[in-house]
Amino acid sequence: MSQQRRQYDRIDVNQEFRSIDEFVAEYVTNISHGGVFIRSKNPLPVGTRVNLKFSIIVEDFEFIEGEGEVVRVDTTPGNMGMGVAFTRLTSASLDLINRLVKL
Repeated sequence: MSQQRRQYDRIDVNQEFRSIDEFVAEYVTNISHGGVFIRSKNPLPVGTRVNLKFSIIVEDFEFIEGEGEVVRVDTTPGNMGMGVAFTRLTSASLDLINRLVKL
């Protein structure tokens, strides 16, 4: 896949999970205003609509809730997962993402 300029800057999150990767089935590795990348051993096909509810470790656990659509699948060993574009977020989730990006 060629390197394309992303519409939004990505923020790495949940670094704590990387050391226990073999025990965790799925977790978010980065987030932007437009969506998230979810590390997964079983990524869903492109076009799949998903309900989202996941935690982000900032100073404490906080939650992002909404809906999205799988727009990219990565099957590279060690980085297997899916890019999910947000289609709807709760207002609290949008506020949290805005705070994260400003950090």
